[in-house]
Amino acid sequence: MLTDQATYNRKKFRNQILIFIIKLLVYLGLMYFNFTQQALFAKYAWLGRMADALSLFLGANLLISVGWIVMIFWYLQKHRLQKLTRDNFVLGINRISSVLNTVFFLVALLMFFGSDLSQLFFSLSIAAAAFALLSKDYVTNMINGLIIMFSDQLSLGDQIRVNEYRGKVLDITLINVVLQNDDDDIVLIPNSVIFSSMVLNQSKQNIKKLTIEFELDLKHHASPDVVEKELKSVLRPFSNNITDNSFSLKILEIKKDAVHYKVQFLIPRPDKETERRMRRLLNSTILSFSGREVNTQETSG
Repeated sequence: MLTDQATYNRKKFRNQILIFIIKLLVYLGLMYFNFTQQALFAKYAWLGRMADALSLFLGANLLISVGWIVMIFWYLQKHRLQKLTRDNFVLGINRISSVLNTVFFLVALLMFFGSDLSQLFFSLSIAAAAFALLSKDYVTNMINGLIIMFSDQLSLGDQIRVNEYRGKVLDITLINVVLQNDDDDIVLIPNSVIFSSMVLNQSKQNIKKLTIEFELDLKHHASPDVVEKELKSVLRPFSNNITDNSFSLKILEIKKDAVHYKVQFLIPRPDKETERRMRRLLNSTILSFSGREVNTQETSG
């Protein structure tokens, strides 16, 4: 699989270099055409506007591509990564390149329709200011998204929990963070929520905690020692999946008619299917103490 991915990366890098060379040749051809066909442009004004617009867009696109190649090459060499590795920094550079290319495409399009360049930039600056005022949440999400991409707090592939949502980070866009939860559902969390909420990054810990909170009715309540012994007993077949001496059973609160417990242990090698089996066994054991009157709440942290 590593060989296939490396081959794919090399092919993709070669294709991007080929596309860059083609754009460069087209740009040079346009520049030559601009200098040698002035009479034709005077006769057909629309053709001159189209050549100017294409020259502007391709020139800007080439500069952006050169900057992209230099930044990516420097970053990958610095961190000794494979070419085009899916990384936060690479993702951020790609997003910025896309935004800049879109801006210059719109400028070139307006030039083609005959807009004056100085008035055009003045109009765009006013429009950008108005957009920032009217879409503060959108702009905030974009800024937060870029901060996330260029930081090492969250990375693609990390297992995180944000409020009641948890899952694997599949993508980071300028608008939201894309998570895949334990049920393989796709959850979109706005970047502003990421910045305003407490985020637990389990991957940065290199471990994972499995936690289950539950209540036992005092009418059918067993002693804490019995509860702990039974829970440890059902987990014995999974001893290789639990960090030694990490199991704990705590009494969080003694209520008028129930006792609130929390059982917790560390998992050194996260495995989704094994975690589900352990949770199922623990829940079955908890229910056996007092039947269906037990109220359980599962969390992972």
